[in-house]
Amino acid sequence: MQGTLHTTHDGRYALRFERVFGHPCAKVWRAITEPDQLRSWEFPALVDLTQAAGTKVTFVSPEDRFPALDGMIVITEPPTLLEYTWGDEILRWELEDLGDDRCRLVFTNIFDDRDTAAPAAAGWHAGLEVLEARLDGRTVDWSAFDRADELNDDYARSIG
Repeated sequence: MQGTLHTTHDGRYALRFERVFGHPCAKVWRAITEPDQLRSWEFPALVDLTQAAGTKVTFVSPEDRFPALDGMIVITEPPTLLEYTWGDEILRWELEDLGDDRCRLVFTNIFDDRDTAAPAAAGWHAGLEVLEARLDGRTVDWSAFDRADELNDDYARSIG
């Protein structure tokens, strides 16, 4: 399912993704906050997001794909809500318990530069595909970065 692009009330841009996982919120929460779990689905930075709101964090790219970025954990309400800054961007992860060991994830990335929308959407889309595979215990024989390259043209056309 493709992400969508919206304009925020303050003129920024918000990429929004929604996924339903066949796993409880607690399991997905660990996957989006714990360093080893983040690394397993190719989250693009090495960081510990299990810390309290107000904690400063540094996002370090595992393969120097981008320079280190400072951020801060803004909201953390385990296991349903996590929001933090990533440089000038905001990343927000909302989990909703759907019962029967299922949950809905709504992920939103808020940023200023409209030109980054398509590559950012492609990257997060690919990362969420890997996250789902890892949660399901499936392996993928491709990297999220390669998959993002494949998706970039589709996103350039759809949200261009």
